Amino acid sequence: MRLHARMPELTGEGMWLNGRVETNGLIGEHPTIIHFWSVSCELCKQAMPHVNRLRDEYMGRLNVVAVHMPRFDEDLDIDRIIEAAEEHTVTEPIFIDHKLELTEAFDNKYVPAYYLFDRMGVLRHFQAGGGSLKMMEKRVVRLIETPKPEGEA
Repeated sequence: MRLHARMPELTGEGMWLNGRVETNGLIGEHPTIIHFWSVSCELCKQAMPHVNRLRDEYMGRLNVVAVHMPRFDEDLDIDRIIEAAEEHTVTEPIFIDHKLELTEAFDNKYVPAYYLFDRMGVLRHFQAGGGSLKMMEKRVVRLIETPKPEGEA
C-alpha cells in the first residue's frame, strides 16, 4: 500500500478472534493500527509487548487490529494461533487470514508489518520488520493530538 491510500475493507473468508470489526466502524473517531503477524514469526512475538503497550496506553484513543498472516502450512493451525495470541496477550480483534485475502488487499509481504491510518482511514505510516516502534508511536501521538476538522463529530 502507498501512503495516503484508503484503508481496505476488513473482509474475506477468514475468521475473527476477540471480536469482529469492520472498516466503517474504525473510521471517524480514532486512528487505527493494523498489524500483521504470524504464529511462526519470532520477530512478531518479540514485538508483541510493544504493540500491547501502544494498545493499552492509548486505549480509547487508538484502534488496534491484528491480522494473522500464515507463512507456512503449520501457521494454519487455529489452535496454535489461539495459543500464541493468549501467550502474547493479543486481546485486540484478530482476523485469521488463511486465504491471504486481506493480506493481498493491503499488498502486504511482511511480518511483522504495521499500518497506521488516521481517523479518516488514510494510511499515514507503514513499518515492517522487527525494528523499534518509536517512530510509529510518534506518528500515533501526532494523529491523536491532531484536532478533528470543523464539522466533524
